[in-house]
Amino acid sequence: MAAKAGGADGQGSPLPLGGVRHPLYRLRPSDVVEISFTVAPEFNQNLTVQPDGYVMLKDAGMVWVEGLNLAEFTEAVQKAYRGYLHDPQVAVNLKDFDKPYFIVGGQVGKPGKYELRSDTTVAEAVQIAGGTTTMSKSSQVVLFRRVNDDLVKTQLLDLKKMMKGKGNQLNEDAHLQAGDLVYVPQNAISKIAPYLTRPSMGMYVSPTQF
Repeated sequence: MAAKAGGADGQGSPLPLGGVRHPLYRLRPSDVVEISFTVAPEFNQNLTVQPDGYVMLKDAGMVWVEGLNLAEFTEAVQKAYRGYLHDPQVAVNLKDFDKPYFIVGGQVGKPGKYELRSDTTVAEAVQIAGGTTTMSKSSQVVLFRRVNDDLVKTQLLDLKKMMKGKGNQLNEDAHLQAGDLVYVPQNAISKIAPYLTRPSMGMYVSPTQF
């Protein structure tokens, strides 16, 4: 029987766009994790997170792990094996994973996909992507953040004021999370909903690149 581990951040509840500056890595489909048991090496194995978010544990069955950090994943594995081992002691090693990234599109010098190597803000992301062009509407930069496969959260940022250091704008610069899309428009955006379905993103940017 498949077991589903306790809820993790980002599963079902949208996270604030200006949230945790140094979030722990959370497992995603296609990640490969190695688990090793101290006193029961016969249970050692490499696991690949399946597209549905589950892994198949040897003898213990299916366990849902998508969205868990490594400490939570370790707890889930220990819980699954308590029916087989008295006190399962397991070491976890993330062997292969999709490196965190962000995307910058629209009116920037070098639109594209960039590796998220450290704490990065929207303003810094735009600079990494070559800065804004002369055609940009930098007072209405949009940050798109995926909530789930169907829903995206949006935030409008006045990059123009940030660059001039006016008021508290620099304090309002959002810190990126893996998978974020920063879009610098050419024309003014009269209105944008705080949440969009992914198909409705087509009004602003192609959802296929997100």
